Amino acid sequence: MSSTDRIPLYQKIQEYVRELINSEGLKTGDRIPTEKELMDRFNVSKITVVNALTGLANERIITRVPGRGSFVSETIPSEEESGDTHPLGLGGPVAAAASSYPAADKPEMLKSGAVKSGLIGIVMPSIDDYFAIRIIKGIEKAMDEKGYRSMILLSRSKLEKEKEAIKTLMRLGVEGMLIFPVDEERYNEEILTMKLNGFPFVLIDRYLPGVETNYIASDGRLGTSLAVDLLWNYGHREIALCSDSPLQTVTVQERTEGYIQALKEKGELINPAHIINGFDLSEMDNNESHPLYRYIRNRMATAYIALNGRLGVYIYQMAEKAGLRIPEDLSIVTFDDPTSIVEEFSIFTHIKQYEQDMGYQAANKLFGVIQGGEEGKIKFSKTLIRPELIERKTTGPIVRKL
Repeated sequence: MSSTDRIPLYQKIQEYVRELINSEGLKTGDRIPTEKELMDRFNVSKITVVNALTGLANERIITRVPGRGSFVSETIPSEEESGDTHPLGLGGPVAAAASSYPAADKPEMLKSGAVKSGLIGIVMPSIDDYFAIRIIKGIEKAMDEKGYRSMILLSRSKLEKEKEAIKTLMRLGVEGMLIFPVDEERYNEEILTMKLNGFPFVLIDRYLPGVETNYIASDGRLGTSLAVDLLWNYGHREIALCSDSPLQTVTVQERTEGYIQALKEKGELINPAHIINGFDLSEMDNNESHPLYRYIRNRMATAYIALNGRLGVYIYQMAEKAGLRIPEDLSIVTFDDPTSIVEEFSIFTHIKQYEQDMGYQAANKLFGVIQGGEEGKIKFSKTLIRPELIERKTTGPIVRKL
């Protein structure tokens, strides 16, 4: 095998784009090949292309504009030359975009959302999974229908980077923001400031407890209740709930409440040992020493509800390593589908949260707030999308050994 063959596919795509920019003499603002063209050229999935382009955007080589494509970025001085640490890792695309908006140097106009730039800011933790990609796809659909443009910044699930993203988007002159907030115990003061100033924004997937804002999310309590019902009907009584979140965040709390309530309604005592959280997924590479692996290997539970798709995949891999059959020996339900952007090809039984519809509704809500003036800004609404349980191959009746 040659050294070239060992290069990850996403890196091959990045090298191709870099070489294309150099060999073709592409200039700032020139379009690079589309995602579809790169998928066809390298025979890879969309997620591989997205990962490659995200890396190039982080290196300030390209600017990604949802709904329009990717473009060569403006040349940006190094961190040492500029003194800017680029906390978001997106200095190039941000700077290139900022030069296009004359309102970017007039922050006093932005407090009320009065600037009509046609630009909407989007803040996401990452775009590394199908959940995020589907949300973005829904937002893009609404943007296209209403004639808005968007700028996406990534917080990498860090509160400080989320704050910097909001400040940057304000400087760019956005009319409003769609924010998938970091799920932290502390609030982001920038979000609270936007609320106090009447600046249009909508939160996606989660909210700030005790703070009235517009937000749209899937009903997490109902999601875990649906999972418990399915597993219970298959005869499972030892049902574990798994989360890799280090904090008892809003999302984790709501889903845990749904799990507990569903078991109580069935007259089942709650076993605290079956609520497993606080561990680090990054420590799972050597999974034989991981506490969750030992829990699975010792068959402490016959079914697992994973609070995100990535964790569901780890549980599946650990069960196989422990010599357990799925679903004969162990059933798994995940929140979100971790394996396929095309529903029919999924193997995981999962709670479908209608992410694309979530993004679409959030964007349209924001447009309504922007166009509704002050009256629209003080009438806050919360929208809960009803999830659906999609049964595939990872759940089945409990098999009792004789």
